[in-house]
Amino acid sequence: MTLAFSPLLQQQQITSWQHFTEQHSNVCDELTTQQVKAFQQAITLSDFIFESALQAPELVIELFKTPSDEAIPDYKQLLFGQVSVCADEAELHRALRRFRLQQMVSIALDDLVFNISLDTSLARLSSLAEELILASLQWLTDFCQQKWGTPTNEQGEPQILLVYGMGKLGGKELNFSSDIDLIFTYPERGGTRGCRRSIDNQQFFTRLAQKLIASLHQVTCDGFVYRVDMRLRPFGDSGPLVLTFNAMEDYYQEQGRDWERYAMLKARVIGQSSYHQQLSTMLRPFVYRRYIDFSVIESLRRMKMMIAQEVRRKQLINNIKLGAGGIREIEFIVQVFQLIRGGRVKELQQRSLLTVLPKLVESGEIKEENKRVLEDAYRFLRRVENIIQALADQQTQTLPDNELDQQRLLSVLNMDNWADFLVILAKHMDGVHQEFDLLIGLDSPNHQAADEHWVTLWHSRWNIEESIAWIEQEALAWHSDTVWQTLSDFREDTGKRSLGNRGRQVLDKLIPLLLCRLQKNINAEEVLARVLQVFSKIVTRTAYLELLFENEGALKQLIHLCQASSWVADYIAKYPILLDELIDPKLLHNPPQLSSYGLELRERMLRIPEEDLEAQMESLRQFKQSQQLRIAAAEIADVLPVARVSQHLTALAEAILSEVISLAWQHVCERFGVPISCLGGDKEKGFGVIAYGKTGGVELGYSSDLDLVFVHDSDANEVTTGRADGSKVVSTSQFYMKLAQRIMHIFNARMNSGILYELDMRLRPSGNSGVLVVHLNTFAQYQHEDAWTWEHQALVRARMVFGNSEFKQRFIDIRQAVLSKPRQIETLKIDITNMREKMRNHLDKSSETQFDIKQGRGGLVDIEFLAQFLVLAHANQYHELMLYCDNLGIFKTLLKLDLLDKPEQQQLSNMYQKFRALGHQATMQSEGQLINSKNITGQEAIYAIWQQRLVK
Repeated sequence: MTLAFSPLLQQQQITSWQHFTEQHSNVCDELTTQQVKAFQQAITLSDFIFESALQAPELVIELFKTPSDEAIPDYKQLLFGQVSVCADEAELHRALRRFRLQQMVSIALDDLVFNISLDTSLARLSSLAEELILASLQWLTDFCQQKWGTPTNEQGEPQILLVYGMGKLGGKELNFSSDIDLIFTYPERGGTRGCRRSIDNQQFFTRLAQKLIASLHQVTCDGFVYRVDMRLRPFGDSGPLVLTFNAMEDYYQEQGRDWERYAMLKARVIGQSSYHQQLSTMLRPFVYRRYIDFSVIESLRRMKMMIAQEVRRKQLINNIKLGAGGIREIEFIVQVFQLIRGGRVKELQQRSLLTVLPKLVESGEIKEENKRVLEDAYRFLRRVENIIQALADQQTQTLPDNELDQQRLLSVLNMDNWADFLVILAKHMDGVHQEFDLLIGLDSPNHQAADEHWVTLWHSRWNIEESIAWIEQEALAWHSDTVWQTLSDFREDTGKRSLGNRGRQVLDKLIPLLLCRLQKNINAEEVLARVLQVFSKIVTRTAYLELLFENEGALKQLIHLCQASSWVADYIAKYPILLDELIDPKLLHNPPQLSSYGLELRERMLRIPEEDLEAQMESLRQFKQSQQLRIAAAEIADVLPVARVSQHLTALAEAILSEVISLAWQHVCERFGVPISCLGGDKEKGFGVIAYGKTGGVELGYSSDLDLVFVHDSDANEVTTGRADGSKVVSTSQFYMKLAQRIMHIFNARMNSGILYELDMRLRPSGNSGVLVVHLNTFAQYQHEDAWTWEHQALVRARMVFGNSEFKQRFIDIRQAVLSKPRQIETLKIDITNMREKMRNHLDKSSETQFDIKQGRGGLVDIEFLAQFLVLAHANQYHELMLYCDNLGIFKTLLKLDLLDKPEQQQLSNMYQKFRALGHQATMQSEGQLINSKNITGQEAIYAIWQQRLVK
């Protein structure tokens, strides 16, 4: 590649070439004409390359004989051949420095002359540093073991020194002349073996670390390898040079400061060992926390302020790292998001800035345009940084102030003049600084300062007219009288309550901020009332007020949810602990996989002592509430349609049911032992749960109860094992009765966080007068001999949601046998229509102007009864009809079997989904199931099908 040189650079090239050939007249003879041109360009652009060529021409000239490419050399293999033959530390130092010189010249050459990509340049610089450290560590480890033996733990297992690369080395984004920040650690205490005089591991590894630092840091006649900075280690300069894993963990758990969390974001154990995962797992909780610690926000705020003060104090106008809009501001923006969000968004737990930036967009922390500004600026600034450092191998981020170096920089960047460069640089740095102030904020992410207008209103003691007039100045679209009444009532209420000084201060900042956020909201008065309803429940809990004030995303999400649904607002007000879920709004918009509810719940329950039933019951309720909020938020965000919402709510209920049964089983077994037939494990618990209605049909809503029937499968003469001493032996029928009672207690007990689910057990054999849990054979006998038609209708939507596979198959066989019984169609019609009319007379709230979505003529229940009738009427002939428990699946099968024509199937399916959506919307707005008759069409067509199929 031939670069365009200005007259000044052309003169410099002549001077440099003449100087070199005077000292080394023949070394370039082996180069081709093109290679000589590249060499002349390189020594013109970089004093470092020029001086290295003068110092070690045999190393430098060799680089020009092979064409450059973007591949990262195998530094490990290249180093091995040179280091392995070293006889002493002096030879090691020389080998490391000469290798470093040659490879750094190679990188500078490719950077300045051959214009390799920034990604490749950073990767090569980082890989080179890593392999130089590892090569030196390996040689010195062997050297030290020969002198003092092999360090081992108390079990005699060999111990090794591990090196944390911090900062840009850890992130694999090292710059050209960077220091390297290191921390040393080793697994366990112990002593050395295999030598005449043993020393303890601490002494061994301290000596090894000192030698490693010297091998890299010490300046010899061959120069140095890297400046080594150890100040980031625990306790800083006053701390020990090396620490055990346990000592490291104790330090960060007990004394680790917020700036150390910031530093540890990029920490990486270099090389490979079996300990890497252990170290990462050990330190991750310190760096990434699931919940925001507001002291961290204060610390980040102070760090941000220090950055701004340092820029002003040092007048860092030409510093591309520390100046306003420089590299450090980009790093700060990214790492702040990592600290605050990384504990809950695992994708942000990355070390490389360029890797994290797109993840911030994916997780919704920043927008694509923000990311583009930061990434483009970062790439430009890091490229410039590498160039100005490669000019003389100096650790500088200040733009050159002499014309020669300015011309060198322009030539590499292929720019015409310095003024053009400064314009482009200013564009990048101004863009970064704007993002810095926008994203980090002047005081905090949420403190762009609420408009003084609203602060004045909140603190005023004006009369009603003055207050309303003040509101109207800024919010013309509001119903100002309603807003002021809501606000005034809230202020009067909180004035009577004990908030404490700190709580009062936060509330006085939070209310103006809320009003500011609602200023352009067209439903402000409604949303304000809902949000203040939540606030009224938490005003005495300062931590929640601080969460909403400090966390912009949480406050925005609360406003968004309250605007979308009064049910959600009521739900959060009822269970304020759900505010913790708002810390990461994006988590709310990404509900778990249907299969993962059980895993998440199990993980949560494992953290609670087995003997603490009250804590277990509280945790179950909190899990249900937090997951329902996530589902509701996903629905509001249009991530989940109604059908999927019901699937998630049903999967959640089934996961909770399974966990409740496990808890109940454990508690009952502690009192009475285990049914003897369950000891072998083949039968598992010998217990099953049949779900009916919405649970059986996978159609649960947010406020649905659970229609369940408990069954067991044990011998009537069987007993339990009793306690360990054989006492308290009971019959299995009594055992399962106790189990059912315990399950119902866990579900129904009213605690601070409410009940878990309302259980409806009326569909069990003989209804409320029947026993709580029956043998499966008894269930089958009842269904065949005693059940009413309406009970067979209910069985259409029944499925076993708990039980082993054999138990479930037996239930399926029983269900299909009952549903496929031959029936007199006319008798069936009469039974179903009589039941439907009885229900309609008692439950239908429709009027001339309003339609009852559920019970109205042509409503949801009519559609469900039609499905049940058609299954009971034809299941004897078409067994496929018994494969589905949900209405839409039944209608599709009826169409396939020509038992419904296409228009009927579409009408029934579409109206069913439409009614469910309307009912769902009504629930979300805490409204009843009545809607204006003018707003609904299609019910008459459903009733016509009803008449056609069941009446005529």
